[in-house]
Amino acid sequence: MVAAGSNCAFGIDQNFVDALAARARSAEESRRLPDETIDDAVASGFLGALVPKRFGGREEKFPAVLDPIRRMAHGCVSSAWTLGFYALHNWLLALFPETAQREGYGRGPFLCPAPLAPTGRGIPADGGVLLSGRWSWATGVMSGNWIMVGALCGPTDELYLALALLPADGVVIEDVWHTEGMRATGSNDVVVDNVLVPEHRLVRVLDIYGGNTPGARVHDATTYRWPLVPALSLAASMPALGAAERATELFADRLEGRILYEGGTRQRDKPMAQAHLGQARVRLRALHGLLAATVAEIEALLDAGTPVPVPVRAEARLAAAHIVRESRSVIADLLYASGASVHFSDHPMQRLKRDVDVLSGHVVFDYDTARELAGATAIGLKVPRAAMV
Repeated sequence: MVAAGSNCAFGIDQNFVDALAARARSAEESRRLPDETIDDAVASGFLGALVPKRFGGREEKFPAVLDPIRRMAHGCVSSAWTLGFYALHNWLLALFPETAQREGYGRGPFLCPAPLAPTGRGIPADGGVLLSGRWSWATGVMSGNWIMVGALCGPTDELYLALALLPADGVVIEDVWHTEGMRATGSNDVVVDNVLVPEHRLVRVLDIYGGNTPGARVHDATTYRWPLVPALSLAASMPALGAAERATELFADRLEGRILYEGGTRQRDKPMAQAHLGQARVRLRALHGLLAATVAEIEALLDAGTPVPVPVRAEARLAAAHIVRESRSVIADLLYASGASVHFSDHPMQRLKRDVDVLSGHVVFDYDTARELAGATAIGLKVPRAAMV
């Protein structure tokens, strides 16, 4: 068990990060997080950062989870992604009706994958819906005890998009997660066949988008009025930012000891190597500034009791997509400048690249769509109701 640091948020200290790094290769090979990593995360208190106090959590401001996720990626990007989503989904549970919260938080650690694409169907039934469907990208499902999925619910002529919550023993896991990166997330497919989901375990997605959910009315903290897409996208961008930071550190370390074949000089003495490092560092500083400004704008609105308007939500999604795009580019540039030895499959920089290449494919980071939505809403154009903002 990793001991929590005395002055480090939720126990995510350097010991925690080092343990993730030590397990990164075995986690990648087994295509799931090690039990020790889950145990350490639970013991750290990180997963309860956004859980309401009435259910034993810390009820922190939402941005409090961003920095720990970023720092965890210095050890293992897949672990940071999975644990970050576990924490995010603990927050999502707080948006459901209170009965569902009592059930989810009341049975030990809430470890919940949440494939949110609406690839399921909930048919009205007595007391709820009969849910069936298949969902991909169920991050963390190999260790999950609950699952949250997106579905079209209601009668055919009155369909609405909802999130449905059910115990993990009600799903079948299909082992399909054979990928070039993000292997340790265990993001397999899940199948549900005609399972009754009671009404109190449903929440409408449009209410989550706008920060107007049953949970937001139960809990006073602004944490539970954060709209979904900014919360999801900013949290999910942190592993990429942390990976780019770690790649920059590794590149700087290599400069000291790497001897070039050309003339036997040290790479640190090459001006272009110094330029690559300087450029990476200033790009990372710019991303931190963008992140801070985006978070501050949303927090100021919520503190003032003002709902977060659609243009601000769209800008937040674009900011997250830009963070991922730039982080991926920083890693690629440093790999280009590092020589052939970093391309061995077990080299840490190679793993960073593989993981960020794969996570950048998440739909919320679609750069063209994010730019389009931000631009359209900035000039007052309407976007589809189901657009991810």
